[in-house]
This record gives sequence, C-alpha cells and structure tokens, in this order.
Amino acid sequence: MEKEKQKKKSSLNVLSIAGLKPYQKKTDEQYMNQSQMLHFKKILETWKNQLKFEINHTLLYIQDKSTNFPDPIDRAAQEEEFSLELRNRDRSRKLIKKIEITLKKIKNNDFGYCNSCGIEIGIRRLEARPTASLCIDCKTLAEIREKQMAG
Repeated sequence: MEKEKQKKKSSLNVLSIAGLKPYQKKTDEQYMNQSQMLHFKKILETWKNQLKFEINHTLLYIQDKSTNFPDPIDRAAQEEEFSLELRNRDRSRKLIKKIEITLKKIKNNDFGYCNSCGIEIGIRRLEARPTASLCIDCKTLAEIREKQMAG
C-alpha cells in the first residue's frame, strides 16, 4: 500500500508536478472561464519551469561527469549516456516551445478548443495533456490517417 502511494506521487503527471488537484467544475460553470484558464496557466508554467531546470541540470551533469577515459569501451559508454541525455533534453526543448504556444493561447483566450473542429477539448483531457490542440475524436482520426500513410 505504501509503495502504491509513493508510485502515484512520483508519477510524471503534470498535475502532480504543479502540485494541483484535478479541477472541480462547478454547476453551470462556463467552459474555459477565468478560473479554469488560471488553473491551466499554473500547470503549464510549472511544467515549463521544471523542464528548464532539468535541461540546466543535464548540462551541469555532463560537465561534471565528463572524463577522458583511457579505455575506449568506457569512453563509448559515457558518450552513449551523454547522447541519450542530450536527446531527452532536445525533446524537452521542443515541449517547452509547445508549452509557450499554449500559454499564448491562454493569453489570447483561445485555449481549450479543438484546432480542427472547434469543439471543447475537455478539462480532463487538458489536465492529462495541457498542450493538446485536438479533441479526442480529431486526434483519433489523425492517428488513423498517420497509420494509413505509414503503411
């Protein structure tokens, strides 16, 4: 039981990263009102700051651990480890750009609606993936098309 609690806390869920609870929608509350926008803005800003911290930490880690091993196998293992870290950080940089685009949508009151069909994406989907720009139906169709194109 204790391990389950720790596992839930250590998950990379964006809500837990931001230290927030799932948004509790009030009855007759308008979709993407000021309160909801603030909720998602806090999630996105916290997530962005965490990613930036991890990028800086990786650079410091590589500088600290960088050693010129005389053994070619040790040197290759270290280079592979650094390469993997740098690829992960590159993904983080791309995600930061998506987060910044999403924060601009919030600023322009254009957040929470599908880019394809214009319907509400939904609070729970956005809490799971705050940078989502498609509703679940349009995303599913896009994935089906992608699979068909790949063969």
